[in-house]
Amino acid sequence: MKRLSIAFRCFFSLLFKGTISETLLAELRDRVAVPRPGSLSPAPPLASRGLSTAAPPPAPSEARLPDSTARAIQMLALLQRDGRLVDFFTEDIAEYDDAQVGAAVRDMHESCRATLNRYLALQPVVPGEEGKPITVDAGFDPGTIKLIGNVTGQLPARGVLRHHGWQAGDIRLPDLPGGASRSVIAPAEVEIS
Repeated sequence: MKRLSIAFRCFFSLLFKGTISETLLAELRDRVAVPRPGSLSPAPPLASRGLSTAAPPPAPSEARLPDSTARAIQMLALLQRDGRLVDFFTEDIAEYDDAQVGAAVRDMHESCRATLNRYLALQPVVPGEEGKPITVDAGFDPGTIKLIGNVTGQLPARGVLRHHGWQAGDIRLPDLPGGASRSVIAPAEVEIS
């Protein structure tokens, strides 16, 4: 369960912030043997796979992808399949007006929300109503509660719950695929004429 928590924290940190915090990286290094740069074997040449067009650089060797990484990619692939989330984030939306973006986001939101509900039972980290007073006791897990504002003094401390956080309860992800597809978020589509 801890590995899955780390995977989701990495995934959403990259998704929303574009970086992974040093604290999370240190936690990853403690739990997962990360291959050193240059130690990954390249994918087979495109010609040997029957392709003749230019393609992006090869993906890391599948044998070296930890399950936690593969699970994060799998969740992103499910959100792409059902809600086209990756397509949305990689598209330049500057040329569209707000009404067009809003219409696209409404459909994407509904599809991605259904996907999350299908595969994860999301639960608040801290039960309670946002905006209400809360006490944080000494010895709390900083991975589950982030203190913000005027953080000084000793615990326990009184504050206001600004966001209840999210954690995965029941996880119902499908089995991981084998082979090269573990790093594929969305397969390329080729129309044959």
